[in-house]
Amino acid sequence: MAKIIDGKQIAQDLRSELKEQVAKLSSEGKTVALAVILVGENPASQVYVRNKKKACEEVGIQSLSYELPEETTQEELLELIEKLNHQSGCNGILVQLPLPRHIDEDAVIAAIDPKKDVDGFHPVNVGKLSIGQPGFVSCTPAGIIQLLKRSDVAMDGKRAVIIGRSNIVGKPMSLLLLRENATVTVAHSHTADLPALCREADILVVAIGRAKFVTKEFVKEGAVVIDVGMDRDENGKLCGDVDFESVEPVASAITPVPGGVGPMTIAMLLCNCVQSLERMEM
Repeated sequence: MAKIIDGKQIAQDLRSELKEQVAKLSSEGKTVALAVILVGENPASQVYVRNKKKACEEVGIQSLSYELPEETTQEELLELIEKLNHQSGCNGILVQLPLPRHIDEDAVIAAIDPKKDVDGFHPVNVGKLSIGQPGFVSCTPAGIIQLLKRSDVAMDGKRAVIIGRSNIVGKPMSLLLLRENATVTVAHSHTADLPALCREADILVVAIGRAKFVTKEFVKEGAVVIDVGMDRDENGKLCGDVDFESVEPVASAITPVPGGVGPMTIAMLLCNCVQSLERMEM
């Protein structure tokens, strides 16, 4: 039986630690504040933003909310970001994606001050990660590293395979695992004989957005399996990219969906917010 990696509990532990940090900063007269910008009325985005605000409130981070109409122009959004870049009472800026089609996401991400880019998407922060310099790291892969460390999963010298090469998960995940001295392979839709490659992995990270795609045929006996997916199965039930029932008996440890990687993403966002205050004082 695999150990179930409880992302919910680990995220809660992290939030408790952050709450203490924020309280200490507050006693020194320092406020951590996150600006959250939502453009339009995407229902999923509204839920994500609500959860982020709630998490901020729980640890004592001030939430600055900007809910803009769908017809907001790119120029208006960039003006707001520029204002927040120079606002001393704002430490972090988060623009909830996706944006309406008439707005260029890359231009918006590039407009955020890298020191306030708590999502870790700015090209400067991505570049810093690639050359090993300190900067903000995309929250989901950073959360996975915390899951592994806090579950006592050794990464040094291990073979890691990542299925997925997105800018938000796959690529930064590969760099973070390299930083932990794992030997890393990034696989994707053009990879030949994907199951055979995955069976070489001590640590398998799956982030492809295909419900229950990875079955036991992909997993080496005793591997650690991290499921980043958030999908719906044929019955409309929430599931991951990994077929949990098939893989769980083979793996030594596995993340469930829900309750695995998901809670860690918001927890790492809060970590980045606290770090943003410390970096702005440097």
